[in-house]
Amino acid sequence: MKIIVYAILAAFFISCSPKKPSKKSKPNIVFVLTDQWRAQDLGFAGNPQVKTPALDKLASESVVFTNAISNIPVCGPARASLITGKYPLSHGVFYNDKPLKTEEISIAEVYKANGYETGYIGKWHINGHEHGESNKEGRNNPIPASRRQGFDYWKVHECTHNYNNSIYFDENNGKHKWEGYDAIAQTKDAINYMKSHKENPFVLFLSFGPPHAPYNSAPQRFKDMYAHMDIKLRPNVPQEKEKQASDAIRGYYAHMSALDYCVDELQKAIKLMNIDENTIFVFTSDHGDMIYSHAQTKKQKPWEESICVPFIIKYPAKLKSGKKLTKVFSYPDIMPTLLGLSELAIPESVEGIDYTPQLLGTAEVDVDGALITCPVPFHQWNYKKGGREYRGIRTEEYTYAKDLNGPWLLYNNIEDPYQLTNLVNLPEYKNLQLDLDKKLQKILTKNNDAFLTGPEYMKAWNYDWDNKDYLGSPQTK
Repeated sequence: MKIIVYAILAAFFISCSPKKPSKKSKPNIVFVLTDQWRAQDLGFAGNPQVKTPALDKLASESVVFTNAISNIPVCGPARASLITGKYPLSHGVFYNDKPLKTEEISIAEVYKANGYETGYIGKWHINGHEHGESNKEGRNNPIPASRRQGFDYWKVHECTHNYNNSIYFDENNGKHKWEGYDAIAQTKDAINYMKSHKENPFVLFLSFGPPHAPYNSAPQRFKDMYAHMDIKLRPNVPQEKEKQASDAIRGYYAHMSALDYCVDELQKAIKLMNIDENTIFVFTSDHGDMIYSHAQTKKQKPWEESICVPFIIKYPAKLKSGKKLTKVFSYPDIMPTLLGLSELAIPESVEGIDYTPQLLGTAEVDVDGALITCPVPFHQWNYKKGGREYRGIRTEEYTYAKDLNGPWLLYNNIEDPYQLTNLVNLPEYKNLQLDLDKKLQKILTKNNDAFLTGPEYMKAWNYDWDNKDYLGSPQTK
């Protein structure tokens, strides 16, 4: 199957005739992906408590998307959209631990077809598992070479959050253990990779497991930074959840400061190698974390803490430093934008938007907003726990979402940044709601999204339910 994919890619790139940079001028890509880091918790984003000096400095040297959205804010689905540039109901990974099809054209395959070396270190979480196999078995198996979507250098675990006893598999499926806290060991390995590949263009993905729970497992020196801090919670955390939220956030911040240290190490190494000018460096997260805002935990939900992620992109050769873009940007847009900045042709399979003209200041990208969606609620937000199917749109100013019963949420995120007042169905916001609904429907029509129940999508893709998830949808149209 991969031979067919590469043949299609080769034919595509021959038929297209973009301006291709010379081997010497091709930019390197270093993509740092964290897990469950919400956009609100960074020093430069306005949080004075979390200590992220390296990321604050990086932001001052980069372009920051202040409205970066995880369309389906949960691990596997977001990562599949990142790798393919497609929406969840197109690539099919709308439920964790389901396999991304090998025939999907991936970002690594496109770069590889254009002469790049490719590498991936850390958490993968789009291999899934076979029918009859448990999530635990699937997450602990090595990923076959045919399932690596074009990445050659390989030090990967499908999914683990045991950060101090972290296993990975190499290119030959050899099993190894990261020394100490895995993110720091992975950073060292990434630096060694860059040193050995700096003479040729490369794409390197470094995928950290933190700051995803467990929150109490960062190295002690980072936990000590917050041990006695009087944590200031977001105003949307109810009083009865304050103790739990404060305890979680101390550990959450400790993981963030540990990863901030890792980013500092990466940036120093890139500058010492003299490849900074021609390296596209990205820092982001697959989704956020509620941490008791609105009395909710984890992700999948349509609120800001779940859907908003940091997105920092540095490319000294082309992008002005210290620039903030308020234009809404989301996961399917990452692949086409990186290819656009690299002056490479974008496969027709990609559904996202190339934001290169917006980044370069040559043209405005026309976008109504970002789709936010939950085709099937599962695991930590399954039906029994209150999960529901929804579709929504996040614009620069508003969040609007509806479930199978109709309009559900409407917030003005400028006037009400903590989303304390739901404006849905209020008469004075009728025209606004109708306009947002129309824009949402435009996106759904473009994506061929009929907004069905979760069981209908599971059946259509022949997916097994986790035994604790399937209760049938409690909602009807």
